[in-house]
Amino acid sequence: MSFYRKEVELLPNIKSSKKRVIVNGKKAMRNQMVKSNLRTTLKKFDQALKDSDASNIDSAYRLAVKKLDQAAAKKVIHKNAAANKKSQIALSLKKAQEQA
Repeated sequence: MSFYRKEVELLPNIKSSKKRVIVNGKKAMRNQMVKSNLRTTLKKFDQALKDSDASNIDSAYRLAVKKLDQAAAKKVIHKNAAANKKSQIALSLKKAQEQA
């Protein structure tokens, strides 16, 4: 947070512009955290598929879909991107269940 305050001191002169820099910095940080958490969840789902643990796959799938929906709701990713990714992981889940 102090990083953004230093940045504010260097760039804008107008008070509202200074606020925008701070607010945009906070939003960027939040978006970065949500995306990172989403990627981690998707990697855990992929790992569960490789391990072929049925109960773990199902819970990882539900969590991945939940995180995708949350990211789309917060507009961190586009809703169509979330839908496409959910479709991809559902297809991979179906293939894993057919092989088992």
